[in-house]
Parts: sequence; C-alpha cells; structure tokens
Amino acid sequence: MNRSTKSVLLSAFVFPGVGHVYLKRFTAGALLATIAFISLYFIITAAVERALQIADKIRSGEIQADVAVITELVAKPAPGADAQPVTIATAVLILVWLIGIADSYRVGRLQDGATSADGV
Repeated sequence: MNRSTKSVLLSAFVFPGVGHVYLKRFTAGALLATIAFISLYFIITAAVERALQIADKIRSGEIQADVAVITELVAKPAPGADAQPVTIATAVLILVWLIGIADSYRVGRLQDGATSADGV
C-alpha cells in the first residue's frame, strides 16, 4: 500500500492530522488536530450541559424518569442561541476532516511520485 493511501485512511478513520503526521508533515498535522480538538471540545461541552439540564429536570420532578420523555428532550433541538456554536463547531470539524483527507492524499501522492522517481 502506498503512502497516499495509508495517509488518507489514517486521516479519514483515525483523526484529522494523523495522515499528515504519518507523512512527516508535523506542523500541518498538529494544526488540523488542534482545530479538530477545539471543535470537539465545544460539541462535547454542549452535549454535557444539555445532559445536566435534563438530569436536573428529572431530579426536581419537572419531568418523569421515562425513557420516551428523555429521548424526546434529547432529540429536541437546543434553543437558538445555544445551537449556533454547536452548529459552527460541527461544520468546522467536518471541514477540517475533509481538508485533512484531501491534503494528506495530495501530499502522499507527491511523496509517492518522489519515491518512484528515485527508483525506490
């Protein structure tokens, strides 16, 4: 398996930036991974806050501890101001992931070409 294929698989199925690290492009890999981690931080923080709000409502007796009721609350979209940062973070994460895949393929192809030109 050539370097471009391995780097694309690492970028696609492990985490953004891992393919770049495999290709020894550490700065690009670190940048992609950092942006992805920050996006994930916002997404996970919002999910935990939402879960804590639902748990507080259950403890206070505002809602019953029923799976159907909890599922409905979880599935309901967050209020407008709370949803926007999560939407932006999700879009950034997807964009960074796609950029990581495409760029690791590009860099891998360049390295594959350089390797075949050297006769190795």
